Amino acid sequence: MQFSLEATDPNSRARAGTIQLAHGPVETPIFMPVGTVATVKGVHQRELEEEINPDIILGNTYHLYLRPQTDIIQKAGGLHKFMNWGRNILTDSGGYQVYSLSANRKIKEEGVKFKSHIDGSYHFFTPERVMEIQRLIGADVIMAFDECTPYPCDYNYAKRSMHMTHRWLDRCLAHLDNTPLAYDYDQTFFPIVQGSTYKDLRKQSAEYIASVGAAGNAIGGLSVGEPAEEMYAMTEVVTEILPKEKPRYLMGVGTPINILENIALGIDMFDCVMPTRNGRNGMLFTAEGTINIKNKKWEDDFSPIDPMGITWVDTAYSKAYLRHLFSVNEMLGRQIATIHNLGFYLWLTREARKQIKAGTFFAWKNTMVQQMDKRL
Repeated sequence: MQFSLEATDPNSRARAGTIQLAHGPVETPIFMPVGTVATVKGVHQRELEEEINPDIILGNTYHLYLRPQTDIIQKAGGLHKFMNWGRNILTDSGGYQVYSLSANRKIKEEGVKFKSHIDGSYHFFTPERVMEIQRLIGADVIMAFDECTPYPCDYNYAKRSMHMTHRWLDRCLAHLDNTPLAYDYDQTFFPIVQGSTYKDLRKQSAEYIASVGAAGNAIGGLSVGEPAEEMYAMTEVVTEILPKEKPRYLMGVGTPINILENIALGIDMFDCVMPTRNGRNGMLFTAEGTINIKNKKWEDDFSPIDPMGITWVDTAYSKAYLRHLFSVNEMLGRQIATIHNLGFYLWLTREARKQIKAGTFFAWKNTMVQQMDKRL
């Protein structure tokens, strides 16, 4: 992997760059649509490629390990071939799922024993096993196995968890060196900064992660319920330390406003289920504010879904028609809303890139944050 930094904003830490990965370049800042189980929900791969057009999407090791199972993906020739996706893929190692399965898992130094949410069967993830699984899935970017702590989190627990995450990182790195590539292209490894919402722990973790010398770095354990200002404070601490010449990935974030504020703090990569999940529930993100398309006020509004026309659905259908589809529980409504939201998120990060390169990002960001904070 190579990362070239092309521009920085004079009034913030925002940067524009390009990451060269095995399946093509990734222009940053970038939002990665979430394709948890080898599909971005509600979107055909053709629409994803031609309309939304991301350079990279995300899959999840935990979910893919359970279904369709690693051996099926391996027989298919890797995740790219299995899902017919020719661009880049990043896999989350499952640390967040360990966090979300709090009632059905047991964490110890060796690894995590957990109960499948599908059939109740028991499984055991170690750092070594997670590296092996991600080799066989074949993502272009693979993540270290970590523990994502909850919010709020006791300081002593956060500290113990952070140190265990660092020890797990060492085991991941050692095992990767002895685990051959499964396919004919390279994989790039990112470690993950933890430390909950404690600045001293975040600083310590960022220093440890930076010392590993990985090609890129991630920040985990945020967007788990903490106030946005705490998220920004932790991001600011960490981006002061993580090397500027390497890409920075803030995991699981977030709203369009969260994304812009974190770009201003020096983050390059984002992912979140919000555009697809909220879209399926009738919430549309636009540059002018948020729309709940189920509201009666849209019943006879025959204006386009979004006059910006970022994707073809924005001008092909009216708000009234989309509201009708939701009112009759028609699947097409959820698909249209999902395509719109993903298109908007990709437009937002690409427009941020343009503004950074033009030297106008900070003022544009402040205007956009005010506009997007409205409920229409």
